[in-house]
Amino acid sequence: MTREQAYEILTEMTKTDSLLRHARSVELVMQAFARHFGEDEEQFAVTGLLHDADYEMYPDKHPHVIVEKLEGMGEESIAHAIAGHYTKWNVERRTLLDKCIVAADEMTGFIIAAALIRPTKITGMNAKSVMKKFKTKTFAATVDREEVARGAELIGWELQELINFIIPVLEAHKEELELV
Repeated sequence: MTREQAYEILTEMTKTDSLLRHARSVELVMQAFARHFGEDEEQFAVTGLLHDADYEMYPDKHPHVIVEKLEGMGEESIAHAIAGHYTKWNVERRTLLDKCIVAADEMTGFIIAAALIRPTKITGMNAKSVMKKFKTKTFAATVDREEVARGAELIGWELQELINFIIPVLEAHKEELELV
């Protein structure tokens, strides 16, 4: 599946700017993971782009609608990774793709939430400030802190290492992601 095909699917199912931005931010982080680990950049990027594609239209069926669509298209690896992008769904994570989507999703969203309340947004942000917010349970309270920690563990990284990896990816695209 190409990025263009994935984007078409995403925009058929997702209309809100915030969810489209989240999809794009996770896509960028997944692409960076692929480069870092020497994996298929397009496959990782498409997984990030589509991981929440059905959430807006089918919140009660998420992620089953997008997973079934991808399986029907023969995209088994991407479908499996998306089916397990939340560890409490009890889907076995067999590949690095399966693990990286867990590491990317919640932490990327959390870092963006932390950036949005800063006067300089993502510019000059560091892991220390993110960790401080992470320990404040009332900040971005809907973010599952255990899930974020599991994501880092799955790829064998410390939480701070994951944060330090994601911040520059987002900063490199700060205008597009509206983080300026």
